[in-house]
Amino acid sequence: MLQVAICDDEEYYREKIQSLLKQYLDKQDLKYTIQLYSSGEQFLNHYENNVKYDIVFLDISMKKLDGIQTASQIRTFHNTTFLVFVTAFIDYALEGYKVNAVRYIMKDTLQTAIPECMNAILQKMQTTQITFSFMDGIRTLYTDNILYIESKKHKSYFYYMQSDITTFQIYEKLDCIEETLSKHNFLRIHKSYLVNMKHIRKISNYTAFLDIDEKLPIPRLRYQNVKELFIAYKGIL
Repeated sequence: MLQVAICDDEEYYREKIQSLLKQYLDKQDLKYTIQLYSSGEQFLNHYENNVKYDIVFLDISMKKLDGIQTASQIRTFHNTTFLVFVTAFIDYALEGYKVNAVRYIMKDTLQTAIPECMNAILQKMQTTQITFSFMDGIRTLYTDNILYIESKKHKSYFYYMQSDITTFQIYEKLDCIEETLSKHNFLRIHKSYLVNMKHIRKISNYTAFLDIDEKLPIPRLRYQNVKELFIAYKGIL
């Protein structure tokens, strides 16, 4: 299920973008939900929106809280949402790069720009899928949506973000899962936890703080190495 949000203070453009997205996604035979918001404040008033959506279309020139400010708030919680800026002005392109926007499209080109934008996003998503044989059957997951994996009592539990957090169980050692996910930026912070670094907000005080408002422990012997690997991933000091 693809979760999409549209945030624009003009009803005409909210409806226009929604209509074009529905046309595109129906042709792709994809399951989806589309939620409309009339302001950045309305979007951010729902805490879960920071991590809920796969794709967010943001108007830049909204009153009070504009699209850039809204995107910056989203990025403080979540690194993997595909942000698309929609605007009538070309002046803000540089700001879009600062929040890692996947596209910057003009309102007078929506008819052609949205299908191209969605093609690019879905291609990126499809390249980051992986399949596991869980206890309830074979499932293909988006690696970006795997929050972390916990090992306990001979099973591994995948905590996975959909419309809410879902758990999948598998009879597989965490060592083997770590090897499988080694190219997808997962970090072994504990003998029992393998965490997607895209969902770590910060590491401090022997704790990994996740973007779902959850904390996981890091043993003292692992802490320095874990912190260094996370800093290298983030590219920050």
